Amino acid sequence: MTEPAVLHTTGDHVLSVTLNRPEALNALTPAQRDEIVRLLSEASASADVRAIVLTGTGRGFCTGADLRAGATTTAARVAGDVARTLRTGAQRLIAAVLDCEKPVIAAVNGTAAGLGAHLAFACDLVLAAESARFIEVFVRRGLVPDAGGAYLLPRLIGPQRAKELMFFGDALTAADAERLGLVNRVVPDADLDKTARAWAERLATGPTRALALTKQLVNASLDADRATAFAAEAAAQEINMTTADAQEGVRSFVERRSPAYKGH
Repeated sequence: MTEPAVLHTTGDHVLSVTLNRPEALNALTPAQRDEIVRLLSEASASADVRAIVLTGTGRGFCTGADLRAGATTTAARVAGDVARTLRTGAQRLIAAVLDCEKPVIAAVNGTAAGLGAHLAFACDLVLAAESARFIEVFVRRGLVPDAGGAYLLPRLIGPQRAKELMFFGDALTAADAERLGLVNRVVPDADLDKTARAWAERLATGPTRALALTKQLVNASLDADRATAFAAEAAAQEINMTTADAQEGVRSFVERRSPAYKGH
């Protein structure tokens, strides 16, 4: 029996999502993309999921969109098709990661190129195996970066560094990606899964709603002025103080014990 192209399991409140087309270096098909969007959406609403790990099998994390089907089509292109495809495809995937209410860790096990690189950069935390590489491959194909790259990279590393990566399309080692601030930590290949699991389990025992609101605040702050950011912060704190975990955190501090967060 053929294995699914997206594997997923949930244990100890951690959802593990694995791209599983190693023969194609996990180039992403529309069906895979839609499955990831569905899983992330369901995870946001699931009390059983409190952290997510996204990774791949084989030598590739994700080498971008699988263009083979598109290359063989003979249908005439209609004006607006490309923009519509991006909105409903790659951009929807990146938005699903950014908007997911649970923290998402990218465990980059190999090459992350194009859409695959941006999928990793959209995650809240990025772990990379020493053998991982990141490639802004678009310029090599004469294309404009998509999948939110021109939005994500300048916010992570500044416009000049982003342009350097996008103009030249050179492969970036995991160590260089960490130096630039695109990766939180580089670990030996053999330790990637273990480290990602440890980070996810730590997040899964945290105050889930506070983490969701923190993620929302940080992401929104990149596009907000100070007054808007401060207002959002105050509103988030007001909302969070109604949660059981916030009350447990304060109570545990007063009682001088470790908090026991339940995720609500």
